[in-house]
Amino acid sequence: MTPVCDRADRPRGNGPRAVVFDCDGVLFDSAAANLAYYDTVLAALGQAPLDAALARQAHTMAAPQLFAVLFADEPALVEQARAVTRQIDYGPFYQLMQPVPDLFDLLGRLKTTYRMAMATNRGTSTQGVVRHFGLDRFFELAVGMLDVPRPKPFPDMLEKCLGHFGLPADAAVYVGDAPSDYEAACAAGMRFVGVGDHCGAPQRIGDLRELPAALAGVC
Repeated sequence: MTPVCDRADRPRGNGPRAVVFDCDGVLFDSAAANLAYYDTVLAALGQAPLDAALARQAHTMAAPQLFAVLFADEPALVEQARAVTRQIDYGPFYQLMQPVPDLFDLLGRLKTTYRMAMATNRGTSTQGVVRHFGLDRFFELAVGMLDVPRPKPFPDMLEKCLGHFGLPADAAVYVGDAPSDYEAACAAGMRFVGVGDHCGAPQRIGDLRELPAALAGVC
């Protein structure tokens, strides 16, 4: 079945009025920061660092999802890991997060046309990212996994953004880089623009600086 966000017979409006962004891999290259953070958590548990495969996935998964995969046969360790994450300050890791090229100029220009928000599988660091990088200049709302019942790929955080905007799903676009982002957008009935080649979506851009042109073609 073709996802609802890509069906040719899906009702179309007059173009998007709001844009919701994923955080990691879209706004920031934060792979080094997230890897350092998770390895710090694992070290506190006396565990080995993430292997290469899980390191590649770490920035797309919510922490409980990652721990559930990592300790699939040890549920007690999952709970211990979650407890450790509540004790470790993410602050020292912000310096490892690199904004994508021209990020703040791009967001400033988009704000003149669109209402904007961020929806991320980050937990306690969601608002920290907003404060550290001054994203409240651009975003009306920043939703993390602790703000909704279920993380992506469920649509909960995107539906929360739509409720805040007071807009129907077809008036907003989600911008993400992972299959879970695409699945969440489809489940919410939103259009989707993928960044990079790994999300599996038909409409993709190679660089966030291509987004204004991509949004102009969404109707």
